[in-house]
Amino acid sequence: MTEIILHGFWRSSAAYRVRIALALKGLAYRQQPHDLIAGEQHSDAYAAIAPHHLVPALEYDGQVLIESPAILEWIDAKWPEPPLLPANIDEAAIVRGMAALIACDIHPLNNLRVLNAIRGDFDASNPQVKAWIARWITQGFNALEILVARHGGRFAYGDTPTLADCYLVPQLDSAERYKVDLTPYPRICAAGEAARALPEVAAARPELQDGAPA
Repeated sequence: MTEIILHGFWRSSAAYRVRIALALKGLAYRQQPHDLIAGEQHSDAYAAIAPHHLVPALEYDGQVLIESPAILEWIDAKWPEPPLLPANIDEAAIVRGMAALIACDIHPLNNLRVLNAIRGDFDASNPQVKAWIARWITQGFNALEILVARHGGRFAYGDTPTLADCYLVPQLDSAERYKVDLTPYPRICAAGEAARALPEVAAARPELQDGAPA
């Protein structure tokens, strides 16, 4: 099979999603790490691959794909077993909505460039930055908890892992890293723990990736 190359950063939530999906599909890939803290994503070499200077980017068979939602959908279409979306279009739309709640409503407001901007442009203190992070995670999780309670089983949606879990696990990690109070979200936490218990998801954890601190 043509080699899959995943450009990422060990602590990137968006790259983490893609690692989970690749692992659930049983796909081998090579990691190409870029240190976002050091600004390696702004190098000319990486800009030639990903002109938006963000991770992840995925190379396969001469093509470069960017943005984790597009990459995840492509992976699921390219290698349909095991499926990460339900076959029923209504159910698939619910899973996509759960994923988008994280991808569109939580994560973009808390990613590195936004946090750097509010620190640098608005002189936000560390407590203010943490409050900003918690605000958007809490707002999003308030809605997601209802959706998981409504549609979840063992996992975020039903009893098999879906795209919703690919998004949920990294966001849950982020919430824990920033010490967000998760006691109001028992269904989210239970679904996240079930997903984390899968060997494929465990292997995708940030601290195990190329470039992570020893």
